[in-house]
Amino acid sequence: MNEKLLKLALFLAFTALRLEAQKQPVDYVNTFLGTAPLTNPEDIGFTPPWRVWAGLVFPGASVPNAMVQLSPITKFGSGAGYEYENKTIYAFAHTNKGHWNLCNIPILPVSGDVNPADFGSTFSHRNETAHPGYYQVYLERYGINAELTSTLRTGYHRYTYKDSTQRKKLIVNLAVSNERVKDWKIDQDGDNAFRGFQLASEKVYFYAVSNYKLQGIERLKGEKAELPVVDFSNGNGPVEIKIGLSFVSTDNAKANLQRELGDRSFETVKADASATWEKLLSKIQVSGGTERQKELFYSCLYRSFLWPALRSDANGEYTDVKGAVVKRDFQYYTLPSLWDDYRNKLVLLGMISPDVTVDVIRSLIDRGEKTGFIPTFFHGDHAAPFIAGSYLRGLRGYDIHSAYNLLLRNATVEGGTRPYIREYMDKGFISDPDVANPVVETKGKAGVTKTLEYSYDDYAVALLAKELKDEPNYAMLMKRSQNYKNMFDPSTELMRGRLENGDWVKNFNPQYPYYEYMYREANAWESSFFAPHDTAGLIDLYKSKTDFEQHLDSLFTIPWNPNYIAENINSFIGQYCQGNQPDHSFPYLYYFVGKQQKSQAVLNTIMSRFYGMGDDGLALSGMDDAGEMSSWYVFNAIGLYPYSPADPNYIVSVPLFQKTAFQLNEGKTLTILKKNSGNRIIRITYDGKNIEGFFVNHKDLETGKELVISTE
Repeated sequence: MNEKLLKLALFLAFTALRLEAQKQPVDYVNTFLGTAPLTNPEDIGFTPPWRVWAGLVFPGASVPNAMVQLSPITKFGSGAGYEYENKTIYAFAHTNKGHWNLCNIPILPVSGDVNPADFGSTFSHRNETAHPGYYQVYLERYGINAELTSTLRTGYHRYTYKDSTQRKKLIVNLAVSNERVKDWKIDQDGDNAFRGFQLASEKVYFYAVSNYKLQGIERLKGEKAELPVVDFSNGNGPVEIKIGLSFVSTDNAKANLQRELGDRSFETVKADASATWEKLLSKIQVSGGTERQKELFYSCLYRSFLWPALRSDANGEYTDVKGAVVKRDFQYYTLPSLWDDYRNKLVLLGMISPDVTVDVIRSLIDRGEKTGFIPTFFHGDHAAPFIAGSYLRGLRGYDIHSAYNLLLRNATVEGGTRPYIREYMDKGFISDPDVANPVVETKGKAGVTKTLEYSYDDYAVALLAKELKDEPNYAMLMKRSQNYKNMFDPSTELMRGRLENGDWVKNFNPQYPYYEYMYREANAWESSFFAPHDTAGLIDLYKSKTDFEQHLDSLFTIPWNPNYIAENINSFIGQYCQGNQPDHSFPYLYYFVGKQQKSQAVLNTIMSRFYGMGDDGLALSGMDDAGEMSSWYVFNAIGLYPYSPADPNYIVSVPLFQKTAFQLNEGKTLTILKKNSGNRIIRITYDGKNIEGFFVNHKDLETGKELVISTE
């Protein structure tokens, strides 16, 4: 290389390093990650007859764990309401999650005459941008540049009309949301404000103020319902609308608006939202990976902190599970997506946002004290590992005795959180009917999955019993935690459904997936290795460790049958499904037979193949499920994973990054260093001392020393 080329290469390298140093974690976030569909059958595992779930997330404006998630709607009833391939925006809604619910208080700026049957606007991704706490799109039909930002309980809209002389209007389409709307109301309040509510599964109140005077609210007759249209007076300059939300009252919505927005400018609120995200995301600083890996990492970290969502107002009031308005000394949050995110996301929440986590637990206890049971979400009883794991990791500030007593009721009283708990206690398993020709949608008890999950939940409650010196219940629950073994069929060496009399379900195809017959959203292969509390005991059910390893090899190598199609089960490595949660801990099982490097090969494949998929690089392998899919990536990218989230430790893997600086709750910074670039871990040290095995304790990590992972 001649001298000129050498100087150029050095200059370019220096420039790249300088640009990277200037780039902050928030700048790496792509809020569109997860909005695009999977279309390639090779990625999906079959030729889909429908749009495949590949994220179901929203790209709009929010701050962490907020009441307001302000995002565009391209299709109501489509998960988060935004599908990347769609070309029309129908509204900007103020609540979101990604589970086909919410999307409340949808509004859209328009101009001229409004056709209530056709008012959506086309848009182009070329004229659309997003950043944590900010969203922008150009509405082509009306010539409006729409910008959105938000605070915890408010949304802030700025609409700039290309033709400032246009008659400016605002559709407030309260008859629709992602749920069936039962009732709604809107009224003008003075010269510049309007207020009302929308009632679906919850009653959401709003209070909105505009910088334009209102000439009135027209009510157009639509095909199915009236369409309210706010008419603004003539004027120049952007239309700005500030909206406060409340789940208590319009007065509280107004108070939230005044407290959080007041006279603040759009640019100030936007900058504050970005700064809030930067503060959170900067708690994990990574270096040494590729730019694409950092984009995926920080996008996933961002996505992990949108749910659960705040539900209490600035004055401390909230509507409780019984419908009463109460005022307490903590922030009230929605129910977490416990079946999904207890596995990893709620652990990450506790590590980075302990105050939020404590209030989420207090919210669960509040529900439990008023209903008799701590609730679950979708399946299992996974508030148990969430609360037990949080307590054992040192989080305090809630009544652990109340939580424990409620979880004990969950585990022993029929009619509450755990269906069929009496059968489980009497038989040690939950049965399923014998069905001659079962299909994916066949109804049953999901008896295998329930038995395995209840066994793990029993273990989690037992950990609390031990901490609280309840020895009799500790012994009882630990004995029950072995019930998972009752589903193990030695003839197939897989977990198999049982009939009421204890016989095995006869029509058994271990590759066929079910929604709730024997298994919950899984097949036998995707269910048979779940015993994170007793993996050694699971392995002992097999003829030998070699036999277990061979079965594990089969999990990752038996090809998926493309004729087996289930709507939320896709993206496979053999029978292993990254596109759904049930087997997300299985890649680590090779550790327990002395083959850690085989686990790492699987982990590397998942991280490189199943995140940022598809033509646009914007698809995930499946539904993000309120951040579980994203948190899986975050943990594995830094080389730690809560293999058993009820336990206060983490399994160590090979990080993507050479160095990670993780600011933990105690104000100390854990440093994770990777030495060499192999898949085989040859040594783990913490604070210069050798770690035996592959697990590190949370209490040790909180001292903020160096964790060094050496590979070959």
